[in-house]
Amino acid sequence: MWTTFFKLRLFCCLLAVLMVVVLVVNVTQVEYLDNETVSAIFIDRTGQFLSPKVTGVSRNPYCGYEQQALSVQELTEESSLLAASKWQVPDVGPVPFVESTDPSSSYFVILDSATSFKIGSQLEVIVHVQDYQKKAKKYGGDYLQAKIHSPELQAGAVGRVVDYQNGFYKVFFSLLWPGRVHVSISLVHPSEGIRVLQRLQEEKPDRVYFKSLFRSGRISETTKCNVCLPGGEPLCNFTDLYTGEPWFCFKPKKLPCSSRINHFKGGYLKGLLTSEENAFFQSDVNIKMPIKSSGPDWVTVLPGIKELSQDSGTFPSGYYYKDQWRPRQFKMHQFNDPDKVTECLQRKMVYLFGDSTIRQWFEYLTAFVPDLVEFNVGSPKNVGPFLAVDQKHGILLQYRCHGPPIRFSTVFSNELRYVANELNGIVGGKNTVVAIAIWSHFSTFPLEVYIRRLRNIRRSVIQLLDRSPKTVVVIRTANVQELGPEVSLFNSDWYTFQLDTILRRMFSGVGVYLVDAWEMTLAHYLPHKLHPDEIIVKNQLDMFLSFVCPVET
Repeated sequence: MWTTFFKLRLFCCLLAVLMVVVLVVNVTQVEYLDNETVSAIFIDRTGQFLSPKVTGVSRNPYCGYEQQALSVQELTEESSLLAASKWQVPDVGPVPFVESTDPSSSYFVILDSATSFKIGSQLEVIVHVQDYQKKAKKYGGDYLQAKIHSPELQAGAVGRVVDYQNGFYKVFFSLLWPGRVHVSISLVHPSEGIRVLQRLQEEKPDRVYFKSLFRSGRISETTKCNVCLPGGEPLCNFTDLYTGEPWFCFKPKKLPCSSRINHFKGGYLKGLLTSEENAFFQSDVNIKMPIKSSGPDWVTVLPGIKELSQDSGTFPSGYYYKDQWRPRQFKMHQFNDPDKVTECLQRKMVYLFGDSTIRQWFEYLTAFVPDLVEFNVGSPKNVGPFLAVDQKHGILLQYRCHGPPIRFSTVFSNELRYVANELNGIVGGKNTVVAIAIWSHFSTFPLEVYIRRLRNIRRSVIQLLDRSPKTVVVIRTANVQELGPEVSLFNSDWYTFQLDTILRRMFSGVGVYLVDAWEMTLAHYLPHKLHPDEIIVKNQLDMFLSFVCPVET
């Protein structure tokens, strides 16, 4: 009996020990899983919990962008945007200059040039590119710009270029006015130059550098700043707490980060190209050079109206006629009298955010409307912020530059504001107007930097329109500009075209209005400029004001 009792007691003890072991293992496993869950969860700016797979942590190693908490929708959109802006340049290995695209030996042919076209007809043009040995190119990738124009009518419109990747291109135009219409085709960059621009975009995003002055008492230091800085030295982290926009400066040796007093453009890196690459960027040789026609460069358009085909879409968005922009899907009013501008803006608060191309709107309005008086708020010239008021008619006009990166001379640190944050501080309503232009200062960075900035701005725009649906929000697109060998490496139209493609897609369907500065500068007869001439700015503002005060039909 005692033997049986002893065996039973031993069995119970072993069972108890086993249960304790199992309990300890389970508790340890639960704690392990809990710790793993906590470390593997991210929270995005809306408070939504996201798994590592959703964030795409390892997607982009540039500048800490791999740490972005992106939703599946944002990741999908970003991939789509990068695909839409991708340029097809064939991988053909190093190409000597004589085998690169020569605009002087290339030519275009108007199909059915002897035909009398009607308004609304589509005109097709074939472009054939050749090298400096007058040999036909066998691949594409050149960047062409195309327009039709009638100088005597001060009329013009842009064309759509299709690259067949074999040395041939087709350009499509919609004929929108009667008379003799001329065709103009220009080579902006040969495909060999585009490959160089792509390399710079990927390998030298810091080719424009920035600086900040730090000061405390009699001690001052200046250090280099950028979206991303090389490691090895202590940094000041000025990443925006609300948008997450990254910005860093090298830490001063004797001063704290809190002693920063300003931001300014440091300069441009030199010696970016090899001697062989320099040959692809020559003024009067292969930068914005005309391609001539092998036959007639014009067609005759008769007054009769032909119904546009359904696949013609909304391209181009408009055209010039007698130096006035005519949008194709919107009735634009001409604000030729300052009183008309005043009547439109009466009792309104107008906020202009962005770069110097929208600062031009502020400068035009304050010069054109006598009652709109600019207040001297002590801001640096060409930097801002600027303020103008018409007390009699209750108009407030304000301009503020966007946050870094921005290549202005000197911006005080407390004036470095992000557009998204500024929008969050606007109540909105039927008497509130917002206009945004942000593109030129992002041309040297990988496209992900621009996408992130627009994503933040778009979120704030949507929130503004949700709380105040009657607020008018206008986006001014990018524009073409004059190019030389050096400017091409930093602000080429090819870089800008990518940014413009992304901007249009990201704000499509958001409920904002678009002033198509790209077409309005490319279609005009005046030379391309970063800051367009007054007549072009006037047409931009006529369209802007027509959005604010629509023409009654």
